[in-house]
Amino acid sequence: MKPARAASTAYIALLCLGATATACADDSATVEHYEGQAYAARSGDAVYRESHWLYRQDGQRHRLVLYRCSDGTPFGRKQISEGNSALAPDFDFVDARDGYREGVRSSGEDRQVYWQAATGKPARQEAVALGPQAVADAGFDALVRQRWNELAAGEAVHAAFLVPADFNFLPLVLRKDNSASDAQFSAFRLRLQAWYAFALPEFVLVYRNSDQRLQRFQGISTIRDSQGRRQNVRIEFGEAQNPLPASRADVDAAAAEPLTNRCRS
Repeated sequence: MKPARAASTAYIALLCLGATATACADDSATVEHYEGQAYAARSGDAVYRESHWLYRQDGQRHRLVLYRCSDGTPFGRKQISEGNSALAPDFDFVDARDGYREGVRSSGEDRQVYWQAATGKPARQEAVALGPQAVADAGFDALVRQRWNELAAGEAVHAAFLVPADFNFLPLVLRKDNSASDAQFSAFRLRLQAWYAFALPEFVLVYRNSDQRLQRFQGISTIRDSQGRRQNVRIEFGEAQNPLPASRADVDAAAAEPLTNRCRS
């Protein structure tokens, strides 16, 4: 993989972490709902909002995320089904502003990865083998919680993060940042494990120690700006501390809500 290409895919690969704020509740009758607000890293301006619903269906844990313009109109949707793998779940993400789409679906014992740059562009699909270190999309949040004790002890955790656009994996390493941690929160720094990693920004994840819920994400997002550029953002999930009331009817309504093809300022 050439460094320039790797830099591009690194930006694409880690953006979904902003959508992985907490584990689903085990009660099949429970729906958790909370919001995340994304701010531009430099200016501090609010750039988009995330609405999350977590629920169980047919014995599996699911997540639905709507990505919203500043006026609240949704422009993107992600649906995640954990299935038999918390680390590499099936997921589908679509951005209606240009038709960008990516995801993973299960087909029997096979896992199919698909990607489309925009509406009208050719869609690609390939079977990809997901090894024991493979992590896809929201699976990184599950990895942090599964390896929490090792991370808390200062050990490095390695993973191979799936990049749907390349049908390939990026080697990543996650470590605790003791300089940014305190009694209530733990911060972790995530970076590419390659010789050209110095050219790429680190990602910072801040978790609440009491329940291992993601409170803040800092890094390059999958959600692009109006010029189609990847955004460097800080996403605050403070409301995840107190999930909002929600029902399966709310989940169904969010899954069916039309997406706009343009955000208006």
